[in-house]
Amino acid sequence: MTHRELYLYARNALCQTESQQTAGLIARDLICTFSGKTAEQMLAALEYGADPEVIAKVKDGVHRLLDEEPLAYVLGEWEFYGLKLYVSPDVLIPRDDTCAVTELAINRSLFLEKDPRILDLCCGSGCIGLAIASRVKDARITLADISKEALAVAKKNIARNTLGGRMSTFQVDVRKHAPGFLGKFDMIVSNPPYITAGEMQSLPKSVDAYEPHLALYGGEDGLDFYRAIIENYTPILKPEGYLCFEFGMGMGDAVCNLLEGHGYTIIQRKRDYNDRERAVLAQHGGKG
Repeated sequence: MTHRELYLYARNALCQTESQQTAGLIARDLICTFSGKTAEQMLAALEYGADPEVIAKVKDGVHRLLDEEPLAYVLGEWEFYGLKLYVSPDVLIPRDDTCAVTELAINRSLFLEKDPRILDLCCGSGCIGLAIASRVKDARITLADISKEALAVAKKNIARNTLGGRMSTFQVDVRKHAPGFLGKFDMIVSNPPYITAGEMQSLPKSVDAYEPHLALYGGEDGLDFYRAIIENYTPILKPEGYLCFEFGMGMGDAVCNLLEGHGYTIIQRKRDYNDRERAVLAQHGGKG
């Protein structure tokens, strides 16, 4: 089977669920990722035979996609904030929605004192902390999660993006008091689980069947992890330090009320690319 034949097979099969244009783009991504070729190299090799291992992986990938498995898990990688990241079903897929909280954290971090310490809680793949480290060149980032499997993915992403000199990882449970060995931080940023009990019942199959529920379910009202982080991790913020949260649609007022009830001043609330309010930056005991 030539690369052209493999491409046409994948594109035509994926047209069952996608437009022809989208199916073609996905087919190209499958072949390029599994063969290690760029799009230009694949184009140059269209009439040449594809490696049998690549053919098998592409066919398996098509079947997985038709079963509604997310493309990111099929490819094993995804791009976020200009970074290529490993992903697996042990971590949530980085989404454009999360750029809102990432931008809030980056923009404030650039004005922190020299060598700021920043903690990414419930880090998953490490996408937020990695993005901050890539833009704030003197920042020292700690990634923390309860899941050993997620931290293993995060460690691979640190290595892949050659940021090991300024990044570390720790296993923590945000529902318990912050361990003293972490030290003090200038900023804490988090995209915690925030799906409510009701919303968990109506998740699309691509999320419900494949993404980790541990990273999704935020309790009956979706606010359990916000309460826990504010209660347990405010003590390890430096004086007038910052807390930056992502939250779900319609949750902004509730999250801000929790922050203000614990001595935080709301500095900025930010919308995502779909014009939905998605993130907040707050300062503990400060005036902004």
